Amino acid sequence: MSLPIYVVDAFAEKLFQGNPAAVCPLQEWLPDAVMQKLAVENNLSETAFFVKEEEHYHIRWFTPDFEVDLCGHATLASAYVIFNFIDNNATSITFNSTSGILTVTKTDGGLIQLDFPALVPEPVDSVNPALIKGLSIIPQKIYKAKNYLLLYESEEEVKKIVPDFSILDALGSTRVIVTAQSSFVDFVSRFFVPNSVIMEDPVTGSAHCTLVPYWSKKLGKTKLVAKQLSKRSGIIYCDYVGDRVLMAGKAILYSKGEYYLEQQ
Repeated sequence: MSLPIYVVDAFAEKLFQGNPAAVCPLQEWLPDAVMQKLAVENNLSETAFFVKEEEHYHIRWFTPDFEVDLCGHATLASAYVIFNFIDNNATSITFNSTSGILTVTKTDGGLIQLDFPALVPEPVDSVNPALIKGLSIIPQKIYKAKNYLLLYESEEEVKKIVPDFSILDALGSTRVIVTAQSSFVDFVSRFFVPNSVIMEDPVTGSAHCTLVPYWSKKLGKTKLVAKQLSKRSGIIYCDYVGDRVLMAGKAILYSKGEYYLEQQ
């Protein structure tokens, strides 16, 4: 049995930037164990699977280690595949997911925009000591929503952080966002993933569900431009609307082909 697969660079201004995601359209769900094995085989930060269900698509995301409940770049990549290879007439897509309904639209400027839930961070007074010990530079302030959000003085500090994952792994499943204001865009960030082969994610849409509410309040504006400072880097155009975060970016096709599964 052969099935289609696409690899798309999401939040990328050009090829080999942004965050690559594997996208696997399905007619019906494969067993969870098979989807997890495919994610391991693809060896990208996320592999997205989706199935058409009436007027929407049901989407799921797998890292090489486990299934996650929200992923921005692989959703953007999936929408790119639908817009370009499955439904050329569509201008809007509705995904059903474990994080609720996610809407994706084409913008007039040629971007793909995600509508995701906002995760507002709150300041924390005490943290697992591994959080500070595992980073090479001490932050100014620490916040937390679903994941930790660490505020730094400058973009240069964010660039210079060297995470020690042998220490950060003590955080369990909690992820770490580091961020600072920027003179070139509104803010920059990096995203660390303890207990995972990913370690540092190239460009993380879900992290901006927390970053955008924070920086919107701090900078006093709802429209923001963000850059993630991984080696691949990526630009995200953001808008904070009530309890939702709109994130837009470009997507570029790297490859398309087939993968093969033995008949069971």
